[in-house]
Amino acid sequence: MRETTLTPQDFIYPMFVVPGKGVKNPISSMPDCFQESVDNAVKTAKEVFSLGIPAIILFGIPENKDEKATSAYDENGIVQTAVKAIKDALPDLVIITDVCLCEYTSHGHCGIIKNGKIDNDSTLEVLALEALSHARAGADIVAPSDMMDGRVGKIRKVLDDEGFTDVVILSYAAKYASAFYGPFREAAQSAPAFGDRRSYQMDPANRREALREVALDIEEGADIVMVKPALAYLDIISDVKKSFHVPVAAYNVSGEYSMVKAAAQLGWLNEEAVMMEILTSIKRAGADLILTYFAKKAAKLLKS
Repeated sequence: MRETTLTPQDFIYPMFVVPGKGVKNPISSMPDCFQESVDNAVKTAKEVFSLGIPAIILFGIPENKDEKATSAYDENGIVQTAVKAIKDALPDLVIITDVCLCEYTSHGHCGIIKNGKIDNDSTLEVLALEALSHARAGADIVAPSDMMDGRVGKIRKVLDDEGFTDVVILSYAAKYASAFYGPFREAAQSAPAFGDRRSYQMDPANRREALREVALDIEEGADIVMVKPALAYLDIISDVKKSFHVPVAAYNVSGEYSMVKAAAQLGWLNEEAVMMEILTSIKRAGADLILTYFAKKAAKLLKS
């Protein structure tokens, strides 16, 4: 009589790639997660695929950062190199790439800064170059997470003009300015050097605005839409699922992951039981796809 059933096919596993060889740096605030060089990322991707998880999403930490995020669209950049290596080793694994500038800018913001403010339109040009470089490397899906206005339409046009009509766009359509992102910013080394991201990410108090944001991204050509974070925004996931006829993804973000790991380490929670309850709740709310750092552990538990 169970109405909601989890499978490994529901999951997307996030990975952090860094320059070098033989690198596997533990992320202190995210137990069991690592920054990995490309050679180790290939090994992890093989493990992920063997567990029946169909997709990964890659975040890159470049060697060099600057105000214009030039490393983001370097054909030999860290994400581009990782995509090529993983696709060569695992042609059937779906590779998603995060398209944003925060890991690549010296100031840590998601856009180009002019006169002390994020300049939306000049940021679009760089995001499109980044997405195109990922597509050329072999990415199956590009996932703009910057929350700039008009970026989905800009990326879709550039991809289509360059012959990448089959590359899917997974839009971070309803991305909230959340405190749950803290551990990720250590993992991706992307904390803003000044200010915050509330001028371009959503107010956590707003519900109807999420539907407007999603509608705009679909109109511009998004194939899949995402709600981020997931656990504190199950109502938004449900609203989006009911309102639109496209696949819905939800990001079970770093803070949601780390607070469970911390409580489990202190003996306050049963990690496996809470993990499965959270993931089930996200799917029950309407998510077709769940991006989660629990993916490997949950898949192993489901297979056993």
